[in-house]
Amino acid sequence: MKKHSVLAWSMVVALGGFLFGFDTAVISGAEKSIQQFWNLSAFSHGLTISIALIGTVIGSLVGSRPSDYFGRKNTLYFVAAAYLLSSLGTALADNWYIFLAFRFLGGLGVGISSVTAPIYISEVSPAHRRGRLVGLFQFNVVLGILISYLSNYLLSQGGEASWRWMLGVQAFPSIIFLVLIYFIPESPRWLILKRGAYDKALEILRIINPLNCDDELAAIQKSGQDMQRDKSSDGLFSGKYNRPIILAVLFAFFNQVSGINAIIYYAPRIFEMAGLGAHSSLLSTVGIGMVNFIFTLLAINIIDKVGRKTLMLIGSFGLIISLGLVAVAFLGGSSGGFEIPIYVMLFIAFFAFSQGAVIWVFISEIFPNQVRAKGQTLGSSTHWVMAALIAFCFPYLAESFGGANIFFFFCAMMVLQLVFVWKMMPETKGKSLEQIETGIVMH
Repeated sequence: MKKHSVLAWSMVVALGGFLFGFDTAVISGAEKSIQQFWNLSAFSHGLTISIALIGTVIGSLVGSRPSDYFGRKNTLYFVAAAYLLSSLGTALADNWYIFLAFRFLGGLGVGISSVTAPIYISEVSPAHRRGRLVGLFQFNVVLGILISYLSNYLLSQGGEASWRWMLGVQAFPSIIFLVLIYFIPESPRWLILKRGAYDKALEILRIINPLNCDDELAAIQKSGQDMQRDKSSDGLFSGKYNRPIILAVLFAFFNQVSGINAIIYYAPRIFEMAGLGAHSSLLSTVGIGMVNFIFTLLAINIIDKVGRKTLMLIGSFGLIISLGLVAVAFLGGSSGGFEIPIYVMLFIAFFAFSQGAVIWVFISEIFPNQVRAKGQTLGSSTHWVMAALIAFCFPYLAESFGGANIFFFFCAMMVLQLVFVWKMMPETKGKSLEQIETGIVMH
Protein backbone atom coordinates (compact mmCIF):
# COMPACT_ATOMS: atom_id res chain seq x y z
CA MET A 1 0.00 0.00 0.00
CA LYS A 2 2.82 2.36 0.90
CA LYS A 3 4.56 1.55 -2.37
CA HIS A 4 1.38 2.46 -4.21
CA SER A 5 1.12 5.72 -2.23
CA VAL A 6 4.40 6.98 -3.71
CA LEU A 7 3.23 5.91 -7.18
CA ALA A 8 -0.09 7.72 -6.64
CA TRP A 9 1.64 10.94 -5.54
CA SER A 10 3.92 10.78 -8.58
CA MET A 11 1.00 10.17 -10.93
CA VAL A 12 -0.87 13.17 -9.54
CA VAL A 13 2.11 15.49 -10.00
CA ALA A 14 2.85 13.97 -13.41
CA LEU A 15 -0.61 15.13 -14.45
CA GLY A 16 1.04 18.56 -14.55
CA GLY A 17 3.19 17.07 -17.31
CA PHE A 18 0.06 16.05 -19.23
CA LEU A 19 -1.18 19.64 -19.12
CA PHE A 20 2.34 20.82 -20.01
CA GLY A 21 2.30 18.68 -23.18
CA PHE A 22 -1.29 19.48 -24.08
CA ASP A 23 -0.84 23.24 -23.67
CA THR A 24 2.42 23.19 -25.65
CA ALA A 25 1.11 21.30 -28.69
CA VAL A 26 -2.60 22.24 -28.86
CA ILE A 27 -1.84 25.56 -30.56
CA SER A 28 -0.55 23.73 -33.67
CA GLY A 29 -4.11 22.79 -34.66
CA ALA A 30 -5.62 26.19 -33.91
CA GLU A 31 -2.96 28.61 -35.19
CA LYS A 32 -4.29 29.05 -38.74
CA SER A 33 -7.88 29.65 -37.56
CA ILE A 34 -6.66 32.13 -34.95
CA GLN A 35 -4.72 34.03 -37.60
CA GLN A 36 -7.82 34.25 -39.80
CA PHE A 37 -10.20 35.12 -36.93
CA TRP A 38 -8.26 38.23 -35.91
CA ASN A 39 -6.76 38.87 -39.36
CA LEU A 40 -3.27 38.89 -37.91
CA SER A 41 -0.15 40.07 -39.71
CA ALA A 42 2.85 37.75 -39.91
CA PHE A 43 4.46 39.50 -36.93
CA SER A 44 1.28 39.45 -34.82
CA HIS A 45 0.69 35.82 -35.68
CA GLY A 46 4.26 34.92 -34.69
CA LEU A 47 3.76 36.75 -31.38
CA THR A 48 0.47 34.91 -30.80
CA ILE A 49 2.15 31.52 -31.21
CA SER A 50 5.34 32.39 -29.31
CA ILE A 51 3.75 34.31 -26.39
CA ALA A 52 3.21 31.05 -24.49
CA LEU A 53 6.89 30.19 -25.00
CA ILE A 54 7.86 33.62 -23.66
CA GLY A 55 5.72 32.84 -20.59
CA THR A 56 7.36 29.43 -20.35
CA VAL A 57 10.85 30.93 -20.36
CA ILE A 58 9.89 33.41 -17.62
CA GLY A 59 8.11 30.69 -15.64
CA SER A 60 11.14 28.41 -15.83
CA LEU A 61 13.45 31.26 -14.77
CA VAL A 62 11.42 32.16 -11.66
CA GLY A 63 10.18 28.64 -10.89
CA SER A 64 12.70 27.95 -8.12
CA ARG A 65 11.57 30.91 -6.01
CA PRO A 66 7.98 29.86 -5.21
CA SER A 67 9.10 26.23 -5.10
CA ASP A 68 11.68 27.01 -2.39
CA TYR A 69 9.67 29.66 -0.52
CA PHE A 70 6.10 28.34 -0.59
CA GLY A 71 6.89 24.65 -1.05
CA ARG A 72 6.56 22.22 -3.93
CA LYS A 73 2.90 21.43 -3.22
CA ASN A 74 1.68 25.03 -2.94
CA THR A 75 3.51 25.93 -6.14
CA LEU A 76 1.71 23.11 -7.94
CA TYR A 77 -1.61 24.68 -6.88
CA PHE A 78 -0.60 27.81 -8.77
CA VAL A 79 0.41 25.75 -11.81
CA ALA A 80 -2.98 24.01 -11.89
CA ALA A 81 -4.83 27.32 -11.55
CA ALA A 82 -2.75 28.84 -14.36
CA TYR A 83 -3.63 25.97 -16.70
CA LEU A 84 -7.31 26.23 -15.84
CA LEU A 85 -7.55 30.01 -16.29
CA SER A 86 -5.49 29.87 -19.49
CA SER A 87 -7.71 27.26 -21.13
CA LEU A 88 -10.93 29.07 -20.23
CA GLY A 89 -9.54 32.52 -21.02
CA THR A 90 -8.20 31.64 -24.48
CA ALA A 91 -11.36 29.73 -25.41
CA LEU A 92 -13.67 32.59 -24.42
CA ALA A 93 -11.51 35.58 -25.41
CA ASP A 94 -13.24 38.14 -27.63
CA ASN A 95 -10.19 40.39 -27.74
CA TRP A 96 -6.76 39.54 -29.15
CA TYR A 97 -4.90 41.19 -26.26
CA ILE A 98 -6.91 39.18 -23.72
CA PHE A 99 -6.11 36.04 -25.71
CA LEU A 100 -2.38 36.87 -25.53
CA ALA A 101 -2.58 37.44 -21.77
CA PHE A 102 -4.16 34.05 -21.11
CA ARG A 103 -1.76 32.21 -23.47
CA PHE A 104 1.09 33.90 -21.58
CA LEU A 105 -0.40 32.68 -18.28
CA GLY A 106 -0.53 29.13 -19.64
CA GLY A 107 3.12 29.46 -20.62
CA LEU A 108 3.99 30.51 -17.05
CA GLY A 109 2.29 27.33 -15.86
CA VAL A 110 4.32 25.20 -18.27
CA GLY A 111 7.59 26.84 -17.21
CA ILE A 112 6.99 26.53 -13.47
CA SER A 113 5.67 22.99 -13.92
CA SER A 114 8.87 21.96 -15.72
CA VAL A 115 10.82 23.07 -12.63
CA THR A 116 8.59 22.00 -9.74
CA ALA A 117 7.04 18.71 -10.85
CA PRO A 118 10.30 16.81 -11.57
CA ILE A 119 11.82 18.13 -8.33
CA TYR A 120 8.84 16.97 -6.28
CA ILE A 121 8.80 13.48 -7.80
CA SER A 122 12.58 13.06 -7.42
CA GLU A 123 12.35 14.08 -3.75
CA VAL A 124 9.58 11.61 -2.85
CA SER A 125 10.94 8.66 -4.88
CA PRO A 126 13.04 5.74 -3.56
CA ALA A 127 16.43 5.62 -5.31
CA HIS A 128 15.75 2.32 -7.13
CA ARG A 129 12.49 3.64 -8.66
CA ARG A 130 13.30 7.33 -9.12
CA GLY A 131 14.04 7.15 -12.85
CA ARG A 132 10.76 5.44 -13.61
CA LEU A 133 8.70 7.71 -11.36
CA VAL A 134 10.24 10.99 -12.59
CA GLY A 135 9.88 9.52 -16.07
CA LEU A 136 6.12 9.55 -15.49
CA PHE A 137 6.32 13.32 -15.90
CA GLN A 138 7.79 13.04 -19.41
CA PHE A 139 5.40 10.17 -20.20
CA ASN A 140 2.51 12.48 -19.36
CA VAL A 141 4.04 15.29 -21.41
CA VAL A 142 4.01 13.11 -24.54
CA LEU A 143 0.58 11.75 -23.63
CA GLY A 144 -0.64 15.35 -23.46
CA ILE A 145 0.91 16.06 -26.87
CA LEU A 146 -0.73 12.95 -28.35
CA ILE A 147 -4.15 13.75 -26.89
CA SER A 148 -3.90 17.37 -28.08
CA TYR A 149 -3.12 16.23 -31.64
CA LEU A 150 -5.96 13.72 -31.55
CA SER A 151 -8.33 16.26 -29.98
CA ASN A 152 -7.40 18.85 -32.62
CA TYR A 153 -8.06 16.36 -35.40
CA LEU A 154 -11.46 15.37 -33.99
CA LEU A 155 -12.54 18.94 -33.22
CA SER A 156 -11.29 20.39 -36.52
CA GLN A 157 -14.64 19.58 -38.14
CA GLY A 158 -16.55 21.74 -35.65
CA GLY A 159 -16.86 24.82 -37.82
CA GLU A 160 -15.49 28.32 -37.30
CA ALA A 161 -15.45 28.01 -33.49
CA SER A 162 -13.55 24.71 -33.47
CA TRP A 163 -10.34 26.44 -32.38
CA ARG A 164 -12.09 27.63 -29.20
CA TRP A 165 -13.02 24.05 -28.33
CA MET A 166 -9.47 22.90 -29.07
CA LEU A 167 -8.12 25.33 -26.47
CA GLY A 168 -11.00 25.13 -23.96
CA VAL A 169 -11.13 21.36 -23.55
CA GLN A 170 -7.97 21.58 -21.43
CA ALA A 171 -10.09 22.97 -18.58
CA PHE A 172 -11.34 19.47 -17.69
CA PRO A 173 -7.96 17.86 -16.83
CA SER A 174 -6.91 21.16 -15.19
CA ILE A 175 -9.78 20.92 -12.70
CA ILE A 176 -8.89 17.29 -11.93
CA PHE A 177 -5.24 18.26 -11.35
CA LEU A 178 -6.23 21.14 -9.06
CA VAL A 179 -8.40 18.86 -6.89
CA LEU A 180 -5.92 15.95 -6.68
CA ILE A 181 -3.02 18.11 -5.46
CA TYR A 182 -4.87 18.41 -2.13
CA PHE A 183 -4.26 14.70 -1.48
CA ILE A 184 -0.45 14.65 -1.89
CA PRO A 185 2.04 15.47 0.93
CA GLU A 186 4.74 18.10 0.84
CA SER A 187 8.27 17.04 -0.17
CA PRO A 188 10.09 15.71 2.93
CA ARG A 189 13.37 17.26 1.80
CA TRP A 190 11.74 20.69 1.53
CA LEU A 191 10.15 20.24 5.00
CA ILE A 192 13.56 19.42 6.51
CA LEU A 193 15.76 21.95 4.73
CA LYS A 194 13.36 24.90 4.47
CA ARG A 195 11.07 24.48 7.50
CA GLY A 196 12.91 22.21 9.94
CA ALA A 197 9.77 20.04 10.23
CA TYR A 198 11.61 16.79 11.03
CA ASP A 199 8.72 14.84 12.54
CA LYS A 200 6.36 15.57 9.67
CA ALA A 201 9.11 14.74 7.15
CA LEU A 202 9.87 11.46 8.92
CA GLU A 203 6.22 10.38 8.61
CA ILE A 204 6.44 10.84 4.84
CA LEU A 205 9.87 9.16 4.63
CA ARG A 206 8.41 6.12 6.43
CA ILE A 207 6.00 5.72 3.53
CA ILE A 208 8.67 6.30 0.88
CA ASN A 209 11.43 4.15 2.38
CA PRO A 210 10.20 2.29 5.50
CA LEU A 211 13.38 0.21 5.99
CA ASN A 212 15.89 3.07 5.89
CA CYS A 213 13.82 6.15 6.71
CA ASP A 214 15.91 7.09 9.76
CA ASP A 215 19.15 6.85 7.78
CA GLU A 216 17.65 8.92 4.98
CA LEU A 217 16.47 11.56 7.45
CA ALA A 218 19.99 11.72 8.90
CA ALA A 219 21.53 12.06 5.42
CA ILE A 220 19.18 14.93 4.52
CA GLN A 221 19.87 16.64 7.86
CA LYS A 222 23.62 16.28 7.27
CA SER A 223 23.19 17.84 3.83
CA GLY A 224 21.41 20.78 5.46
CA GLN A 225 24.10 21.11 8.15
CA ASP A 226 26.82 21.12 5.48
CA MET A 227 24.90 23.90 3.74
CA GLN A 228 24.83 25.95 6.93
CA ARG A 229 28.57 25.48 7.51
CA ASP A 230 29.46 26.41 3.95
CA LYS A 231 27.58 29.61 3.26
CA SER A 232 29.06 29.75 -0.25
CA SER A 233 26.89 26.76 -1.09
CA ASP A 234 23.82 29.02 -0.98
CA GLY A 235 24.74 30.38 -4.40
CA LEU A 236 24.30 28.14 -7.43
CA PHE A 237 27.13 29.98 -9.21
CA SER A 238 29.51 30.00 -6.24
CA GLY A 239 31.90 27.72 -8.15
CA LYS A 240 31.16 24.64 -6.09
CA TYR A 241 28.50 23.40 -8.48
CA ASN A 242 30.26 23.98 -11.79
CA ARG A 243 30.07 20.33 -12.85
CA PRO A 244 26.29 19.85 -12.42
CA ILE A 245 25.74 23.30 -13.99
CA ILE A 246 27.71 22.32 -17.11
CA LEU A 247 25.92 18.96 -17.30
CA ALA A 248 22.46 20.53 -16.98
CA VAL A 249 23.06 23.35 -19.47
CA LEU A 250 24.61 21.10 -22.12
CA PHE A 251 21.94 18.43 -21.66
CA ALA A 252 19.14 20.99 -22.10
CA PHE A 253 20.96 22.62 -25.04
CA PHE A 254 21.32 19.36 -26.93
CA ASN A 255 17.70 18.48 -26.18
CA GLN A 256 16.54 21.41 -28.28
CA VAL A 257 19.17 21.50 -31.05
CA SER A 258 17.98 18.03 -31.97
CA GLY A 259 15.08 19.90 -33.62
CA ILE A 260 12.38 18.30 -31.45
CA ASN A 261 10.33 21.44 -30.82
CA ALA A 262 10.61 22.58 -34.43
CA ILE A 263 8.94 19.28 -35.34
CA ILE A 264 6.36 19.42 -32.52
CA TYR A 265 5.29 22.99 -33.37
CA TYR A 266 5.59 22.81 -37.14
CA ALA A 267 4.95 19.14 -37.99
CA PRO A 268 2.05 19.89 -40.39
CA ARG A 269 4.15 22.50 -42.21
CA ILE A 270 7.17 20.15 -42.42
CA PHE A 271 4.99 17.44 -43.94
CA GLU A 272 3.48 19.94 -46.39
CA MET A 273 7.06 20.91 -47.35
CA ALA A 274 7.55 17.20 -48.08
CA GLY A 275 4.57 17.29 -50.44
CA LEU A 276 1.71 15.93 -48.32
CA GLY A 277 -1.72 17.53 -48.45
CA ALA A 278 -3.03 19.55 -45.49
CA HIS A 279 -5.40 16.80 -44.27
CA SER A 280 -2.72 14.09 -44.49
CA SER A 281 -0.26 16.39 -42.72
CA LEU A 282 -2.63 16.93 -39.79
CA LEU A 283 -3.29 13.19 -39.54
CA SER A 284 0.46 12.49 -39.62
CA THR A 285 0.91 14.59 -36.47
CA VAL A 286 -1.28 12.05 -34.66
CA GLY A 287 1.21 9.40 -35.82
CA ILE A 288 4.06 11.48 -34.33
CA GLY A 289 2.19 11.70 -31.04
CA MET A 290 1.58 7.95 -30.99
CA VAL A 291 5.23 7.05 -31.69
CA ASN A 292 6.34 9.56 -29.05
CA PHE A 293 3.97 7.98 -26.54
CA ILE A 294 4.98 4.35 -27.22
CA PHE A 295 8.75 4.88 -27.05
CA THR A 296 8.54 7.10 -23.95
CA LEU A 297 6.54 4.34 -22.25
CA LEU A 298 9.21 1.81 -23.25
CA ALA A 299 12.04 4.04 -21.99
CA ILE A 300 10.57 4.80 -18.55
CA ASN A 301 10.02 1.09 -17.99
CA ILE A 302 13.71 0.28 -18.46
CA ILE A 303 15.48 3.50 -17.39
CA ASP A 304 16.19 2.19 -13.86
CA LYS A 305 17.48 -1.12 -15.25
CA VAL A 306 19.76 -0.05 -18.11
CA GLY A 307 20.55 3.45 -16.85
CA ARG A 308 20.30 7.00 -18.12
CA LYS A 309 23.63 7.00 -19.98
CA THR A 310 22.90 3.80 -21.92
CA LEU A 311 19.58 5.19 -23.17
CA MET A 312 21.35 8.38 -24.25
CA LEU A 313 24.08 6.51 -26.14
CA ILE A 314 21.55 4.39 -28.05
CA GLY A 315 19.37 7.42 -28.72
CA SER A 316 22.25 9.59 -29.95
CA PHE A 317 23.20 7.07 -32.64
CA GLY A 318 19.55 6.76 -33.69
CA LEU A 319 19.06 10.53 -33.84
CA ILE A 320 22.13 11.00 -36.03
CA ILE A 321 20.90 8.35 -38.48
CA SER A 322 17.26 9.50 -38.62
CA LEU A 323 18.07 13.21 -38.98
CA GLY A 324 20.60 12.36 -41.68
CA LEU A 325 17.92 10.43 -43.56
CA VAL A 326 15.48 13.35 -43.35
CA ALA A 327 18.14 15.75 -44.64
CA VAL A 328 19.11 13.46 -47.53
CA ALA A 329 15.44 12.99 -48.45
CA PHE A 330 14.93 16.76 -48.62
CA LEU A 331 18.16 17.09 -50.62
CA GLY A 332 16.86 14.53 -53.10
CA GLY A 333 13.64 16.49 -53.55
CA SER A 334 11.34 13.89 -51.98
CA SER A 335 7.74 14.96 -52.48
CA GLY A 336 4.28 13.53 -52.41
CA GLY A 337 5.17 10.35 -50.50
CA PHE A 338 5.55 9.23 -46.92
CA GLU A 339 9.34 8.92 -46.96
CA ILE A 340 10.05 12.02 -44.86
CA PRO A 341 7.16 11.41 -42.39
CA ILE A 342 8.54 7.90 -41.80
CA TYR A 343 12.04 9.25 -41.12
CA VAL A 344 10.61 11.96 -38.85
CA MET A 345 8.72 9.32 -36.86
CA LEU A 346 11.97 7.31 -36.60
CA PHE A 347 13.58 10.45 -35.17
CA ILE A 348 10.69 10.86 -32.70
CA ALA A 349 11.11 7.22 -31.60
CA PHE A 350 14.82 7.62 -30.81
CA PHE A 351 14.27 11.02 -29.17
CA ALA A 352 11.48 9.70 -26.93
CA PHE A 353 13.61 6.68 -26.01
CA SER A 354 16.56 8.84 -24.95
CA GLN A 355 16.51 12.63 -24.50
CA GLY A 356 12.76 12.81 -24.02
CA ALA A 357 12.68 10.23 -21.23
CA VAL A 358 15.97 11.18 -19.56
CA ILE A 359 16.11 15.00 -19.44
CA TRP A 360 13.81 15.76 -16.51
CA VAL A 361 15.06 12.71 -14.57
CA PHE A 362 18.73 13.56 -15.01
CA ILE A 363 18.52 17.31 -14.29
CA SER A 364 16.37 16.71 -11.20
CA GLU A 365 19.01 14.31 -9.82
CA ILE A 366 22.37 15.98 -10.32
CA PHE A 367 22.02 19.06 -8.08
CA PRO A 368 22.41 18.91 -4.27
CA ASN A 369 19.37 19.37 -2.03
CA GLN A 370 20.17 22.96 -1.13
CA VAL A 371 20.27 24.20 -4.75
CA ARG A 372 18.10 21.62 -6.51
CA ALA A 373 15.27 24.04 -7.32
CA LYS A 374 17.76 26.63 -8.63
CA GLY A 375 19.59 23.98 -10.66
CA GLN A 376 16.34 22.66 -12.10
CA THR A 377 15.43 26.24 -12.97
CA LEU A 378 18.74 26.66 -14.82
CA GLY A 379 18.28 23.45 -16.81
CA SER A 380 14.63 24.12 -17.54
CA SER A 381 15.16 27.76 -18.55
CA THR A 382 18.03 26.75 -20.87
CA HIS A 383 15.68 24.22 -22.44
CA TRP A 384 12.90 26.78 -22.95
CA VAL A 385 15.10 29.64 -24.16
CA MET A 386 16.47 27.30 -26.83
CA ALA A 387 12.95 26.07 -27.61
CA ALA A 388 11.73 29.64 -28.09
CA LEU A 389 14.68 30.55 -30.32
CA ILE A 390 14.27 27.49 -32.52
CA ALA A 391 10.48 27.81 -32.74
CA PHE A 392 10.84 31.49 -33.67
CA CYS A 393 13.63 31.00 -36.22
CA PHE A 394 12.60 27.71 -37.84
CA PRO A 395 10.08 29.05 -40.41
CA TYR A 396 12.53 31.72 -41.62
CA LEU A 397 15.52 29.35 -41.69
CA ALA A 398 13.55 26.60 -43.45
CA GLU A 399 12.43 29.09 -46.11
CA SER A 400 15.90 30.62 -46.49
CA PHE A 401 18.10 27.53 -46.37
CA GLY A 402 15.72 24.67 -47.17
CA GLY A 403 14.78 21.55 -45.22
CA ALA A 404 17.98 19.67 -46.11
CA ASN A 405 20.37 22.20 -44.54
CA ILE A 406 18.24 22.61 -41.41
CA PHE A 407 18.17 18.88 -40.76
CA PHE A 408 21.88 18.47 -41.56
CA PHE A 409 22.49 21.08 -38.82
CA PHE A 410 20.34 19.14 -36.34
CA CYS A 411 22.23 15.96 -37.31
CA ALA A 412 25.62 17.62 -36.67
CA MET A 413 24.44 18.76 -33.24
CA MET A 414 23.56 15.16 -32.36
CA VAL A 415 27.10 14.09 -33.24
CA LEU A 416 28.29 16.58 -30.63
CA GLN A 417 25.70 15.21 -28.19
CA LEU A 418 27.12 11.71 -28.67
CA VAL A 419 30.59 12.99 -27.67
CA PHE A 420 29.08 14.76 -24.63
CA VAL A 421 27.27 11.62 -23.45
CA TRP A 422 30.28 9.38 -24.03
CA LYS A 423 32.88 11.62 -22.38
CA MET A 424 31.06 13.70 -19.76
CA MET A 425 27.71 12.26 -18.67
CA PRO A 426 27.80 10.28 -15.37
CA GLU A 427 25.46 7.38 -14.60
CA THR A 428 23.01 8.09 -11.74
CA LYS A 429 20.81 4.99 -11.65
CA GLY A 430 20.24 3.28 -8.29
CA LYS A 431 21.88 6.03 -6.21
CA SER A 432 20.23 8.20 -3.56
CA LEU A 433 20.15 11.94 -4.21
CA GLU A 434 22.72 12.41 -1.46
CA GLN A 435 25.04 9.80 -3.03
CA ILE A 436 24.75 11.54 -6.40
CA GLU A 437 25.56 14.85 -4.68
CA THR A 438 28.76 13.36 -3.27
CA GLY A 439 29.74 11.74 -6.56
CA ILE A 440 29.16 14.75 -8.84
CA VAL A 441 29.86 17.80 -6.68
CA MET A 442 32.65 16.45 -4.52
CA HIS A 443 34.65 14.92 -7.37
